[in-house]
Amino acid sequence: MARRPFLQGGRVRLGGDIRAFMARLGHEFERPELLIRALTHGSVATPTRPDNQRLEFLGDRVLGLVMAEALYAADADATEGQLAPRFNALVKGETCAAIARVIGLGDVLRLGRSEMLSGGRRKEAVLADAMEAVLAAVYLDAGFEAARQVILRLWRDRLDSVEDDPRDAKTALQEWAQAQGMGPPTYEQTGRSGPDHAPVFFITVRLADGRSAEASGTGTKRSIEQAAAQTLLDRLEGRE
Repeated sequence: MARRPFLQGGRVRLGGDIRAFMARLGHEFERPELLIRALTHGSVATPTRPDNQRLEFLGDRVLGLVMAEALYAADADATEGQLAPRFNALVKGETCAAIARVIGLGDVLRLGRSEMLSGGRRKEAVLADAMEAVLAAVYLDAGFEAARQVILRLWRDRLDSVEDDPRDAKTALQEWAQAQGMGPPTYEQTGRSGPDHAPVFFITVRLADGRSAEASGTGTKRSIEQAAAQTLLDRLEGRE
């Protein structure tokens, strides 16, 4: 559980867990209150302790500009049609959540009790939003170049490999279906369980010829649709 920072002489004094996180992130904050806000989930916010949603909004745009610039510079011959799916693969929530896990962001999130008990530190949507908020905090603390350097370091491996398969599973499955002369796959929520604050969704993807696959989870519906599409793709391509 993340220790709460406290004020000393009018400044935010950070615990060892937050300092270790800054080291993993690769940025030492001059204004650590920005980082604390980026780590504050709505479940623990109060009128005097705002959550990270505004920072998330800004961080999404900062990440998008850095990724667009990097992709544009990396391949002078790529068309817009080639760049767009690469960009989407790099900025989507699943990628942001994966980066957040690499740097242990979930360990330092400030969550309400119910969110903690429901596994909030591992939820894809929570991690993705917080990752974008942290990037905004870096930008506000030290400017665009500092944010750019953090993003390029954390996303380096994905930038280098994004050309291998820039499509997501839903796009790949739709292209497969079209190549077989079928219409696009359909996605249906076939079930839901668990408490309202942490529902488990069951999603079925189905092709026009009746072949289907199901996935379930506590993430966003989009991420579960992606998982279902990947399961069906694996079956179709003999990987399952």
